[in-house]
Amino acid sequence: MDFKNILQEIEKADPEVYEKLSGRRHILKSFGSKVALAALPLAIGSMFKKAYGKTTDASSVIAALNFALELEYFEFNFYHTANNTGGLIPAGDQPGFAMVEAQEREHVNFLTTTITALGGTPYVPGNYNYSTNNPYVPTSYDFTAGGTYHAFESYSTFLILAQTFEDTGVRAYNGQIPSLIGNSAITQAMQISTVEGRHASFVRLIRRQAGASEQPRPWITNNIPPYIPLQAAYVGEDNVIQRGLDLTTIVGFNGVNVSEASASAAFDEPMDMATVKSLIAPFML
Repeated sequence: MDFKNILQEIEKADPEVYEKLSGRRHILKSFGSKVALAALPLAIGSMFKKAYGKTTDASSVIAALNFALELEYFEFNFYHTANNTGGLIPAGDQPGFAMVEAQEREHVNFLTTTITALGGTPYVPGNYNYSTNNPYVPTSYDFTAGGTYHAFESYSTFLILAQTFEDTGVRAYNGQIPSLIGNSAITQAMQISTVEGRHASFVRLIRRQAGASEQPRPWITNNIPPYIPLQAAYVGEDNVIQRGLDLTTIVGFNGVNVSEASASAAFDEPMDMATVKSLIAPFML
């Protein structure tokens, strides 16, 4: 779903709120096609705050955004460490992961600014140095999970963790959408979620080309993990029922019912905050 479609859905769901955007609507509709997420002007936060500020409980919105910020710090530190570990990432893949790192940092910056604009206190990792405001805080993370994973010694292990973290991030964003309905933050959260999805697809493509045993597609299919011990991050992804409809009962264009694999792959299942935090806890100090 792109930016314009999101606006259309908001208009259908709450015409009164949408109307508050009044003359700004033509500006908003231009963002979807003309502006990349990393370049979105921070002024948009103020614009939406005026239109939506009183429609959603501020504390729940800030809590959801701070949770997203925690995940963005986590991912930024993961990629920054990897990109600065000599000999880990092959030369051909380095530009891609440099871009992923840069986008994760943009997400940190954007969410920090947005939370502050909404009157909240942005999340920072433990041992954060306020004097430098550097989002790289390596003393807050152990991406080996106590020596379980050789995250920065084995490229294949790094890719397995990268895929799992990105897949989990997408599900985490989906899980917070209900808390953001009626607030401008829903748009930015969904845009960031799509970027995380592209990151996951990028990692999955590399793993597929390298001959990963499960031959990963660009998206999650059923509940197949890249590594069995990481199965917990994929629980529920084999769901084929959406809004009470079993998708496998739908007849496809070729006269054959939609397969279970296709039905499960069509949706990223939401994951609640507590579950996500439990999944990343082994990697936190």
